[in-house]
Amino acid sequence: MEYVRLHKEKQLPKIQSIQNPYSLLMREFETALAEIVIKEKISHLVYSPLSFGVLTGKYLGGKLPKGSRFEYEKVRNVGRYNPPHAQQVIQKYVNLAKKYRFDPAQMALAFVISREFVTSTIIGATSLEQLKTDIGSTEVALTNEIVKEIESIHKQFPNPLT
Repeated sequence: MEYVRLHKEKQLPKIQSIQNPYSLLMREFETALAEIVIKEKISHLVYSPLSFGVLTGKYLGGKLPKGSRFEYEKVRNVGRYNPPHAQQVIQKYVNLAKKYRFDPAQMALAFVISREFVTSTIIGATSLEQLKTDIGSTEVALTNEIVKEIESIHKQFPNPLT
């Protein structure tokens, strides 16, 4: 906001975009910056909308799939994105997606891109199959019922990765 103020006061270039994390597991942006990006018309380029892939469910139960980011990064981001205390929440989101016959990644991405303050997402697909899944999320329409269930999970377990 300070730069937005200075931009107006001193006729500096306007901030065009910011890049912040946002996902079903990291929703602090909603209370921290969403109002500002909407009001000031600043693009929000979301990184890690799948929380480093954990919202796919592939790491549940301590799994470490061959070729996965956590395997080749040798636990660099495991503590941040896949801590033990978040497993229950991750499982709830995966179960919700399956209940409605959605791919967990597609449901998670569809939720992120449906938010008014999100301009675009930065995905980290490591295979053509993942890329197709991620792109397919643009065809997923979340009903009010599904969003209510997402909000219910979030209310029980707000921002488990912070």
